[in-house]
Amino acid sequence: MGSLMAEINAKAIALGVPLGVHLDLTWRCNERCVHCYLDHDDQGEMSFGEIDALLPQLADAGVFFLTLSGGEPLLRRDLFDIVRRARQLAFNVKLKTNGILIRECEAALIRELGVDSVQISVYSHRAETHDAITRAPGSLARTIAAIRFLVSQGLKVTVANVLMRLNRGDYPGVRELAAELGATFTIDPTITPHIRGDRSLLALNIRREDLRQVMRDPAVVGNNVEEYCTPPPPADEDAMDGIACSAGHSACYISPYGDVYPCVQFPLPSGNVRTQRFIDIWRYSPQLEEVRSIRTRDLPVCSGCAHVASCSRCPGLAYMEGSMRGPSTADCAKSYARTGVITANMRRLGIAAG
Repeated sequence: MGSLMAEINAKAIALGVPLGVHLDLTWRCNERCVHCYLDHDDQGEMSFGEIDALLPQLADAGVFFLTLSGGEPLLRRDLFDIVRRARQLAFNVKLKTNGILIRECEAALIRELGVDSVQISVYSHRAETHDAITRAPGSLARTIAAIRFLVSQGLKVTVANVLMRLNRGDYPGVRELAAELGATFTIDPTITPHIRGDRSLLALNIRREDLRQVMRDPAVVGNNVEEYCTPPPPADEDAMDGIACSAGHSACYISPYGDVYPCVQFPLPSGNVRTQRFIDIWRYSPQLEEVRSIRTRDLPVCSGCAHVASCSRCPGLAYMEGSMRGPSTADCAKSYARTGVITANMRRLGIAAG
């Protein structure tokens, strides 16, 4: 399945088709997670009528995968009307939620509407840690109950675990909890700066030694740790002509206020669906055209790095550091933790190995 999706995504990029869209329905939330990169005050989110008019535009543009998220999307009373409309248009709908508002009836309705999968964040298997991160007492218990309801309806559920200093040792417990509940598990060791540019959240990132441990854990990276941690091979011409990721190429993000960005982690304003047709933004936005023009060989620091062929460099994180053509410090840290080979950016900044 992975190779098939990679092939489909490559064809979408070649044809200029926006295969996937992440649409945040609201930034309002009933949790106040310490690491959240969003503003939670409603600044005039799109109405049902506006979203109802947008969805056919996305379908006509070729969008197939539609991720509905927030904030907490269940805070919108019209969520299931939006899902129903999206399914009528044959979107493959994925839902991201904290699960707090999901009870048996909501779980049954999510299944009835044909939602493909649901992703729910769990920060720790210990209530005192999870609830301290969400700043919502009792949130772990309600989230676990939601996962049980969803799994009981035959839905695919992914438990997402974001690593930070507050929960750095808890991911094995979360992985076990996910297995017990019948859900899959995914882990992310990257904290994202606030969408408005505040980088103070990065102080929550785990330490270098903890990241090294995660990158060498067979349960996270697979059984062949030695192969995973092997120093990267030299970049060939295909790698140098490559692109960083699908952001702006076959996928994009739309905020609750209609703003279009290459990705939720790449807050480069590229148009607004309240004043422009989606297809016009997708095809003609100067910002998206710039994103699409960049190849690996165009990166002044990264193109000369030993990791250039294997790095997971995020252009959005690089953009929030100052330049979409620059390095992403978080991804440099992951490359170094994985292989022990110092990166070009570390060398440039005078960061020592160790």
